[in-house]
Amino acid sequence: MESKLNLNLELVAKARASASKVADDVQQFIDVHTTVTVERAVCRLLGIDGVNDVEVPLPNIVVDHMLEKGILPGGAAFYIGNAMAEYHCDPQTVAEKVNAGEIDLSRVPVHTAEEIRAAIMPVVNATLERINQNVATRNEFLKEFGDKEGPYLYIIVATGNIYEDIIQAKAGAKQGADIIAVIRTTGQSLLDYVPYGATTEGFGGTYATQENFRLMRAALDEVGREQKRYIRLCNYCSGLCMPEIAAMGALERLDVMLNDALYGILFRDINMQRTIVDQYFSRVINGYAGVIINTGEDNYLTTDDAITAAHTVLASQFLNEAFAVRAGMREEQMGLGHAFEMDPSVEDTFLYELAQAQMAREIFPKAPLKYMPPTKFMTGNIFRGHIQDALFNMVTILTGQRLHLLGMLTEAIHTPFMSDRALSIENAQYIFRTMKDLGSELTYKEGGIIQTRANEVLTKATDLLAEIEKLGLFTTIEKGIFADVKRPKDGGKGLSGVVIKSAEYFNPFIELMKGKVAAE
Repeated sequence: MESKLNLNLELVAKARASASKVADDVQQFIDVHTTVTVERAVCRLLGIDGVNDVEVPLPNIVVDHMLEKGILPGGAAFYIGNAMAEYHCDPQTVAEKVNAGEIDLSRVPVHTAEEIRAAIMPVVNATLERINQNVATRNEFLKEFGDKEGPYLYIIVATGNIYEDIIQAKAGAKQGADIIAVIRTTGQSLLDYVPYGATTEGFGGTYATQENFRLMRAALDEVGREQKRYIRLCNYCSGLCMPEIAAMGALERLDVMLNDALYGILFRDINMQRTIVDQYFSRVINGYAGVIINTGEDNYLTTDDAITAAHTVLASQFLNEAFAVRAGMREEQMGLGHAFEMDPSVEDTFLYELAQAQMAREIFPKAPLKYMPPTKFMTGNIFRGHIQDALFNMVTILTGQRLHLLGMLTEAIHTPFMSDRALSIENAQYIFRTMKDLGSELTYKEGGIIQTRANEVLTKATDLLAEIEKLGLFTTIEKGIFADVKRPKDGGKGLSGVVIKSAEYFNPFIELMKGKVAAE
């Protein structure tokens, strides 16, 4: 890629090296720990589904049983596989018998590792084949209809009712949207279980459930065939159930997942040890399923000043990249995030926004960067809002951003109507069409405002990452260096669900998924 910013490449290399060392240090912690959520995800990938008579998901029943009996350190695959070898049944039957009190997994005679693997691997391979087929189906759609070259127009639906969401999503696709993100209901990230079935009563969004994923996937395939385009589906695998939702997405062919390594810690007060372990397995799954992840750097700019804290966004992008690499993800799947959130009353902020976006594009050339619209300074003045969104659209096309979350002219005063969304899509399409090649025609003044700003941010980010390298990530978060939010290492939600792995632990899905993409 041609550089327009004259970036100091030595600083880029230094920043990436610091981020890599931070990730290596954290990976040592990840490798010796598991969590209740990781093991519930293993259960789901083994085909355990459904709820009991009081609506508790069976994966929770099995894992809570293992935690209570003190055997969770061995992992769900080991103990479920052991029960399968003993009773000659499938994982779903094991789960149902545990729920009925007919099996105590801690008391089942222990079979050899070979016998356990022989019992469980056919199920594991069947799951991998299902995900393989999902990836093959996605590829077939793209082969038939082609893929979009410019920015993907990314919109959200958030009615709370999956059936209403489907109506909204189909309308959005017909209006020109390329990615439909189903916003999760308020507070779901703090639930230590995944609700079951189709849901109609979410608030501020719709519950992320496997059935809801299935229903929306089918709806988007239907409208995609009508429009002769592949419509991508996005949801959120963050919070206390991060790897479980990643597993559900892989099974139901989601294409994009919100999956930040630090978001749950900073903005939902989820224990950092829990999140760090959970994000790893969720990214292994997403990597294998060919899912593009979105990271949450835009959130830093809603709690801090986007001009003065811009370097923290870049530092986090480097860290999210490093964590994704260790989970075996390709650069082409790393939708590193940033946002158009600078105060519009400050002079030359458009130039600063342009510098920030171009810098991200040059430092992460293969990443499908996700660019978030202005929200912090949106007002009830819809005309000003429309102009702010237009400027945001201009930066996207000038700098080659890939995932463009559409700004809405009325989002500051009410949940946007479909008609408002149509106007916003029209705005973006007009700018993307009329300025398609403008970015390649422009160069930036040597030593000018844009180049100077980008290099200043890079320098500060590099210094920050060097500091994080010395402190370690956990201490960095405790000190509130990111987003001006402090979180204690032993505080937050979910710490009780973190355990040290035992010698017999194994997770066949990590072994077979990491560093690979299904159907390739």
